[in-house]
Amino acid sequence: MGYPGVSDPQLKIATRLRLQDGLSHDSAVQYAIGGDDLGEHRLPEDSNGLGYQNLVSMVFALMGFRDAWMKVGKAGARAASRSAPEPLHLVLIEEPEAYLHAQVQQVFIKHAYEVLRNLPGLGTGTAFTTQLLASTHSSHVAHACDFAALRYFRRLPPPAGGTIPTACVVNLTRVFGDKKDQTARFVTRYLKATHCDLFFADGAVFIEGAAERILVPHFVEERDEFEYLRSAYISWLEIGGSHAHRFKRLVEELGLTTLVITDLDAKDPTTGKAVAPSRGQGQEARNATLRDWSPGKISVDDLLDLDEAEKEVRHPSGYGVRAAYQTPVAIAFPLHKAESGAAAGHAKAETKELLANTFEDAVLYANLSFFKARADAGASATGLAAHFQEAVVEATSVEDLAAKAQAAIVTAGKAEFALDLLFSEDVRTLTPPAYIRCGLEWLIAQLKRKEAELAPKARPA
Repeated sequence: MGYPGVSDPQLKIATRLRLQDGLSHDSAVQYAIGGDDLGEHRLPEDSNGLGYQNLVSMVFALMGFRDAWMKVGKAGARAASRSAPEPLHLVLIEEPEAYLHAQVQQVFIKHAYEVLRNLPGLGTGTAFTTQLLASTHSSHVAHACDFAALRYFRRLPPPAGGTIPTACVVNLTRVFGDKKDQTARFVTRYLKATHCDLFFADGAVFIEGAAERILVPHFVEERDEFEYLRSAYISWLEIGGSHAHRFKRLVEELGLTTLVITDLDAKDPTTGKAVAPSRGQGQEARNATLRDWSPGKISVDDLLDLDEAEKEVRHPSGYGVRAAYQTPVAIAFPLHKAESGAAAGHAKAETKELLANTFEDAVLYANLSFFKARADAGASATGLAAHFQEAVVEATSVEDLAAKAQAAIVTAGKAEFALDLLFSEDVRTLTPPAYIRCGLEWLIAQLKRKEAELAPKARPA
């Protein structure tokens, strides 16, 4: 089976001499270590962990099934008849991952079929066929399999007028079976590369980039309004917004409630070049997720004015998909006048609308007082965080603040920015941008609804 490894114990079979269990256990598995000048030491089977015992037991069971089918060895001697083996051998394994280390789970499922075919006359021949069916809750087992061979048991809400949820079996060959389909190839390779647990999650969050992947889960862990998500099984996938739409078919097949956190990505309709989002310019969204999936809008003006409820795509089978992208922010500037204003005798600060272009400037606009307080306190920062602190202090207008922020984002490292904030002492006071907050609140509402429909706690009166 290729486990534990070349330097670990080798299997030895030894006669067991204890008479009290001789009738029920005529041989024992021992594990030999050492050798050469050190001498060989044999460990009894009960000195090994339950996971390793399960692995050995399952392999021997598969060999026994195979030999009984082909009527060879002791199985052949005990065969009631000498008729030819049946042409099809069906083997079912229930949750082989029990007590197995994650790596061993993958090794076992990769080699189990080879064990069942490891006899002369079987191999890659077609005269006798073996079919292996394994049920699992392990993402490691699923990851090691060909995705086109997976069958997904999907729960459905009760039919109209009913109270009992139902289920259906989804054949994922429809998603992964076409090797010439570029989208299927991309999704397969991406899931293999990320060791994804989409198949077992309550919900999924597709994230635009590294900064969001670091800070959004932090918001969930630190803020009380997102407490429900801490007890839910959420699959976080860092995938560029321009590629999230490629998962549409898989999400639809799985019926998986999905939040896509992405960027607006405006472009000039004439030149097609990327530009900062602006109203009344006839701009279009470059983001294929916003255009073709959720909410299915092309015009930047339409996307900016869209109600939160209209950003959702709800499916009759009970799940929903929603995009969360940058929304307009009202900024009162200068910041010190907005905070102290009348008490200090200053004129009221002017409020203007700003349109964030990325997650990073959206974080800035939602936390101007946070960055100003850090600057006033002389907090040390590097990269983009330092540029934001300088911009808040030095900007002369709302437009100047936006220009300084955009110039800093172009040259700074986004992951470095997120890590700088994450390890700062005051990160708990950081506020998520409004579009992130609205998206996470939507996800909580959908998961609660799903829980009520698919796993009701009590029967209706």
